[in-house]
Order: sequence, then C-alpha cells, then structure tokens
Amino acid sequence: MDGSFRIGRLFGIPILIHYTFLLVIPLFAWIIGTEILITAGMLKDIFTVPIDTSIITSGLTPWILGVIIALGLFAGVLVHELAHSVVALHKGIAINSITLMIFGGIAQMEEGTPDPKIELPMALVGPVASLILGIVCCGLVYAAPSVTTNPGMQGVWIFVLGYLGILNIILCAFNLIPAFPMDGGRVLRAWLATRMPLHRATKIAADIGKGFAIIFGIIGLVTFSPFLILIALFIYIGANAESTAVKYSHLLQNVTVGDMMSTPVTTVPPTMPLSTVIGMMYSSKHLGFPVVERDTLVGMITLADVNRTSSIDRDAMQVRDIMTRDLITLPPEAPVIDALRIMSAQDFGRIPVVVDGKILGIVTRTDILKVTELKQI
Repeated sequence: MDGSFRIGRLFGIPILIHYTFLLVIPLFAWIIGTEILITAGMLKDIFTVPIDTSIITSGLTPWILGVIIALGLFAGVLVHELAHSVVALHKGIAINSITLMIFGGIAQMEEGTPDPKIELPMALVGPVASLILGIVCCGLVYAAPSVTTNPGMQGVWIFVLGYLGILNIILCAFNLIPAFPMDGGRVLRAWLATRMPLHRATKIAADIGKGFAIIFGIIGLVTFSPFLILIALFIYIGANAESTAVKYSHLLQNVTVGDMMSTPVTTVPPTMPLSTVIGMMYSSKHLGFPVVERDTLVGMITLADVNRTSSIDRDAMQVRDIMTRDLITLPPEAPVIDALRIMSAQDFGRIPVVVDGKILGIVTRTDILKVTELKQI
C-alpha cells in the first residue's frame, strides 16, 4: 500500500505502518490525556474499584499514558488482523501484508471469489480475538493490588488496562455491525450466500453497509465529528468497491483473456524514435504499444514512460531508452478476472497476451469494462 513502511514480520506476514497511523497516535494521545479525569471516573464506575489519580494526573503523565494507550489500542488492532490472517493462511489463502492505518488495520489477502465457508470463520475470528483481549485486560484490572502496594501505581495499572479492555470490547462490537466491508458485513454476506448467489448476497450486504455509512455520516455532520464522517466515507467506498469486484467476478466467470484480447496488435521496434511513438499515440489514441524485436516481445512503452522523460531530451531518444522491460504477461487461457486484478493492483492499463515469447494480442482495462457492460444486457 502506498505511503506505508515495513516495521517487521509475524507468522511470515510483513507488518506495515501507513503514514496516517503516525498522525492518529498523537491525536489519540491528546484526546486521552485531556480527558483523563473524566475517563478515570468512568472506569471507577464500570469496574467498581477505587482509582488513585495522584500519578496519572501529574506533569506529563496524562500525555505519556495517552501514547501508551494509543499504541496499546493499535497492538490490539494488530492482534485482530493477525487472527484473520492466521485463519486465512490455514485455509490456504496467502497474506501479502498487514497495514496499520488511521481506521485500524487491513490485511492484504490474495483471494479470488470469496468462499462463504471460509469467509464466515475468517470474519468472526477477528472480533472474537478483540473480545478475548478486552476481557483479559478487564480481568487484569483486579490484579492491581497484587502487582503493587503503591496506590498511585495501582491507579496507573487500573487506568491503562481498564481503558484498553473497554476499547477492545468496543472494537469487537463495532466490527460486528453488519456494515460491509467490516467483519459484521462479511459475516452477513457469508450467511446470505448460503441462501442465494454470491453476487446477490454481496450487493445486499454492500447496500446495508452503505446505509450504515449514510447514518454515520449524518450523525458525524450533526455532532461535528470529522472522524465519524471519515469512517462513513471509508465504509461507503469499501462497500461499493467490494460489490463492484464481486459483480465483475460473476459477469466474467469462464471468460479468458484469449476470448477478448485485441488482435492483431500494433507493435513498435526498440529502435523507433520516441517522437514517432508519440505521434502514433496521438493518431491511434492508444496510450501504449508492445515493443517487439525479432518477433519476440522485449518490452512495453506507454504514455507514463514518456511522461517520465524531459521534453527537451525526447527528440534524441529511442523506444529502448525508456521502455518498461519487466513485463507482466498472461497466456490466452488465463481468466480475464485475473487480468483485471493485476491491472488494479499494479495500476496497469493493458497486459500483453503471450505464448513462448510471441505476442498474440493485448487485453486492456477498457476492453474488460466494455465486455462487462455488454454482459449486463
């Protein structure tokens, strides 16, 4: 995911942090630190234990505890995503990475059409892990007297663990809201898919998710809560994206790239002047051409490659100077939905169809979208 950097690996899964995570930590720390007395009173009522606030309210301690609790919350989010990922790995689904970001965590999975029998336990295990973690933290609140006899340190212990316990239980409950693409929405989709085709189940779950997003957005506007508005946008966009992806999978099932590739393909040699290629792009309205040398595909030149060069230098350049040599190609029998996934993940506009180094055709994102529209008739 763009804007992320790697911090480690667990169970063989790369753990990434998105830059938005670094923004939200100080924000959470500030919110927690400024409301420390109010929160301490709430925890005292919930757990019915006395809380000595002499340490937690002194000096910079409120902000330090805010950072600790914010980091603890995202550690809980990581446990939540790891639970999803471990079940996915057990079911044979590869996990590319887990990214911690402003809204929580996202596990990047290599999965095709969702299988309800796999999705149901995989969706449920995350909230269950959050619930167990929350219960454990809440239980440890009552262990404070056995850890230290200092009333102030007992107050710190109770505040941190009590706060994290409540947050993880809330995280469990929030994720179980049947608002796709959250866990509750995936559970709903898996349950519906046992009674109807997957694409219909996905549309219903996504529509319910959009409904929740609209409700959250209205509440956010009324209460002037930017964070709730952002959550509403996240849910709405995620629900729409998942619904679209499953619709395409349904419409394009059993369609191969060989069925819809464009052929014959206009190719260019590596020695062609760059100015000539730019002229071909203008005249043909095609923004990319395969590069062929001695009947073998050796690269691809696209408008993006041209834009990475200085306009001053272009007259002296040839195709081979800027073409992309590391190509992703597909055989004609490859499912077209695989081509669409690759294009979306890599931000490609076209993929050559190749056998034994010979280019047979080319499949573009526009071709796929046109076929999808036709299949809906």
